[in-house]
Amino acid sequence: MHNLLFVGVGGQGILLASDITAEVAFRMGFDVKKSEVHGMSQRGGSVFSHLRFGEHVYSPIISQGEADVLISFEELETLRWSALARQDTVVIVNRLQIPPVVVTRGEMAYPSDVVGLLQKAYRQVVPVDARAVAEALGQSRVANTVLLGCLAGVLAFPLHVWHEAIGDLVPRHTVEANLQAFERGWALMKEQR
Repeated sequence: MHNLLFVGVGGQGILLASDITAEVAFRMGFDVKKSEVHGMSQRGGSVFSHLRFGEHVYSPIISQGEADVLISFEELETLRWSALARQDTVVIVNRLQIPPVVVTRGEMAYPSDVVGLLQKAYRQVVPVDARAVAEALGQSRVANTVLLGCLAGVLAFPLHVWHEAIGDLVPRHTVEANLQAFERGWALMKEQR
């Protein structure tokens, strides 16, 4: 059984990334279950997607301490969902801070050095500045696919299956940009491992 948790805030492409991953797992012959919450996504609220795949999956929900990979599109969201991870969970964290309303109103402080906190808690933390990578490609909107490429560096699925799923699920006019972003993320993860 493989348990993947995608977390972030609305508008970051979290659900598309989890849909593509689910499609890849399905094409590889796995039973796939997915659960997501995106009710506040249009207001910049927390968005998450549980994705489980294996020979037989009976529930889409990842229990506490059972995530194999935590893919976080925003630093604070990584901490918010850390209870579902364990010490050997692979944590892929986007180096992006989007302060929630309680921070912007001055009621709370954004935690300092989130990546440092994560590195103390988990064996493999992969910080990625996905926006910078996407912007270097001239397409700031494909940061989610950079992170997806990092995830592909963890999972043992053939790259052509990822390419096909991306080609089928992203808007047609963005396929090439998304494939380039995916390749950069995959290469970044290979450098880290």
